[in-house]
Amino acid sequence: MNPMVKHLSRFDLVSVRLLVDCVQHGSLSAAAERSHLALPAASRRIKDLELAVGADLFERQGRRLQATPAGRTFYRHGVGILQAVELLGAELTNMQLGTLTQVRLSASTAALSQSLSPILRDYAREFPRVRVHLEEQVSEMVVKSLHEGRADVGVFVEGQETQGLDVHAFDQDELVFVFPPGHRFSHEQTPLAFAEALDEDWISFSDGAALLRRLHEAAHAEGRVLKLRMQTRSFDTMCHLVAARMGIAMLPGVAAQIARGMGLVCRPLAEPWAIRQLLVATRSGIVNPHASSLVLFIREHSRRHLTEREGK
Repeated sequence: MNPMVKHLSRFDLVSVRLLVDCVQHGSLSAAAERSHLALPAASRRIKDLELAVGADLFERQGRRLQATPAGRTFYRHGVGILQAVELLGAELTNMQLGTLTQVRLSASTAALSQSLSPILRDYAREFPRVRVHLEEQVSEMVVKSLHEGRADVGVFVEGQETQGLDVHAFDQDELVFVFPPGHRFSHEQTPLAFAEALDEDWISFSDGAALLRRLHEAAHAEGRVLKLRMQTRSFDTMCHLVAARMGIAMLPGVAAQIARGMGLVCRPLAEPWAIRQLLVATRSGIVNPHASSLVLFIREHSRRHLTEREGK
């Protein structure tokens, strides 16, 4: 056994949660209060952790705590430990309620809006004793959750690093421009080249979103910089900002319904990258029959839906 593991195995979840709270709040007193510990007892626990690790976990700046590299590493794994315990509790509760197991699904906003919601509805009907724990994240964080073991199944937009994952394409979407009515590009419906819109102010998603990364890459290829004015986490908020004439946006075609419902104008993008693949993935080498069942269900459901669309 690694000697470090021996040292750390002496500590309980109270110490782990205390350190996590210290990092999140930057204050030992606030963390102690959340853990229902007296301040001297909390201080002793942090010092004991530092002795076990053999390194300082925090830099003391007056009453503020700043995590050191060792502290940030402990924090990252500590969060994972606490989440695993919470999931354990949830699964045990589910077993008591008659739900046999839980599958952790991390999905991007684009995937949820495009086709995943009805798939999850049908999966719940067909497998009522399997509970899907869903977390919505940007595509970059979906992949990170898979690699770190915090998700059993991930659904995200292409363009992420997928080494170490078993990946399958299951659907696609098409990006469109979104303009306020009366905008200089809103009077035609012919496809518009991305380069023509680079003089505009843009509204897009938060950092880590596959779409924002694609926009930055496309602007760089044109020798330009994307004039990003505002960032948000939802299609709805983005459309409201476009309606307020704060900038233009680009959205998946399925979200265009929201835009049109608000009186905004959608116009096709001329570039081939307007078509994006949606991917479903699990960690390579991890055998989880319920996760595999969900992946297969997503792929089969999408295949049937595609056949129906082509038959119309």
